[in-house]
Amino acid sequence: MSLIQTDMVIKSLKFYHPELEVKVKVIKTTGDKERGKPLFTIDRKGIFEKEIDIAVVKEEVDFAVHSLKDVPIEDKLGIKIVAIPKRLSPHDVLFSKSIPLKNLPNGAVIGTSSLRRMAQVKFLRPDLKVKPIRGNVETRIAKVNRGQFDGVILAEAGLDRMCLHNVITERLPIYDFTPAAGQGALAVVTKGDNEDTMNLLCSINDPLTRAEVIAERSLVFALKGGCRVPIGVIGRADDNSLSIYGCVFSVDARKKIFSFTKGNLDDAERLGGEVAQNLLEKGAEAFEIEWRKKYGTW
Repeated sequence: MSLIQTDMVIKSLKFYHPELEVKVKVIKTTGDKERGKPLFTIDRKGIFEKEIDIAVVKEEVDFAVHSLKDVPIEDKLGIKIVAIPKRLSPHDVLFSKSIPLKNLPNGAVIGTSSLRRMAQVKFLRPDLKVKPIRGNVETRIAKVNRGQFDGVILAEAGLDRMCLHNVITERLPIYDFTPAAGQGALAVVTKGDNEDTMNLLCSINDPLTRAEVIAERSLVFALKGGCRVPIGVIGRADDNSLSIYGCVFSVDARKKIFSFTKGNLDDAERLGGEVAQNLLEKGAEAFEIEWRKKYGTW
């Protein structure tokens, strides 16, 4: 997936800069190596990009491409997200043997390594079983086909990038399965003082996607969220306005609190913080304490 995403960014850059020559360097990350563990059990942040960002800081590479939802909100390496290309679908989708989520039989097993998706499934269908699953998209699909799982929840954007959209059984409603911050978007990063590369990368930045992501990430930052607190958030921007919706679940997945606001495009960070504050007033902090007590803090 990372190579596909990198190739997409390179093609976009060459559209604006036909003379550009780019060499790709593959770097293995902790997330690539720790394939046997659920993501929320790996006791560190940035498992899919830290090693790559260190290479950027050391100037071993000029820029890097990440799935934005995997990029930690706080950066301590001096890395800057310069470009966020136009986002693909932020939706979660279900792959099963042609059965939508609402019609899966009692006790059916759903695979996901995301606490957010786990909580969303259990909130809607407490009768289903949710088990951790790792591996690439093809591996997860194969586990359903072999009968190890009745269904898996995946990001639609990833399937689109891999030309696997035809496997989707159901696109899940965005207010039932509200995505992670930045889902469907890419982050193109470089060293904060690398002005030549920053000027190059700016050509593929999409202002509307960037506003959505800024609002989403500011909400997560204000809530002090992470992989161990299931926060769903989605921003929607047009030329004049930006809306932001966020939600948090209790650890038993029986309760859900949510908030929504809308405002000017230039107020993305403030709008995200506003929704976060509303969630805190409704009890989000108590939910977060429950999750961290169960799964630990970073």
